[in-house]
Amino acid sequence: MTTTEAFDDPFGGIHAGSLEVRLSRSADEIDAAQALRYRVFYEEMSARPSEEMRARQRDFDEFDDNWDHLLVIDNDRSHPYESVVGTYRLNRRSVAIDNGGFYTASEYDISDLMTIDGEIMELGRSCVDARFRNRATMTLLWRGIAAYVFHYDIDLMFGCASMAGIDPDELALPLSYLHHKHLAPEGMRPRALPELYTAMNRITAEMLDERAARQALPPLLKGYLRLGGFVGDGAVIDHQFQTTDVCILVKTDLVTSKYRQHYGADVHRPVSSEKV
Repeated sequence: MTTTEAFDDPFGGIHAGSLEVRLSRSADEIDAAQALRYRVFYEEMSARPSEEMRARQRDFDEFDDNWDHLLVIDNDRSHPYESVVGTYRLNRRSVAIDNGGFYTASEYDISDLMTIDGEIMELGRSCVDARFRNRATMTLLWRGIAAYVFHYDIDLMFGCASMAGIDPDELALPLSYLHHKHLAPEGMRPRALPELYTAMNRITAEMLDERAARQALPPLLKGYLRLGGFVGDGAVIDHQFQTTDVCILVKTDLVTSKYRQHYGADVHRPVSSEKV
């Protein structure tokens, strides 16, 4: 049984009008997600593709083959290249441990996370087609994540969240705010690898304009914080994507409680996760 089949059986897709959120079901759909990522990251934004990426017009890496690809599909469009209008990449520890590990480990020491009991999940490579960049599409993506978290009994999700720009001094306000107000507790705090570490504590807590700092945060980061998210110690400059990354951690209690309220008390979580 594939991961996609295990996920699709109990959920069967979540719909809103012509849009549906579900996991990819074919290589063509993953290819379409990679094409969408290329359009957003490299054509719309300022990421720098490799020569192979430029030739293929796709964003890809060694993790794509083993991750689950959560997609928003526009069912009014027949071809996968046109119908995939939103995507997220998801990777559970029970799968990652035998399949190349976690992307975040290339930027952060996540050894403390690996000692946490229960299932953990990495998420990343989130993007939405510009024509569908609205509340409805993002709500569908988050409903899909909630269903995935609920089904696989995931206790913690994490990943690298990005802010545009590679000058930490220009990002001093939001970085300092995250450091002073949302630093993860000891014992579960990732730390940027020594050779990549960029200090986030650039403005003292006393001098911090918290309101302005929150306004300076990207919407996705704000969304994680609204769910009670924490950040790791240190930022990382990503020269390929022309971003400054922070490691975000979110306990899934709020995610699963909202999912339970929406779908009813008769929906129950599995006792434990399983590798499928």
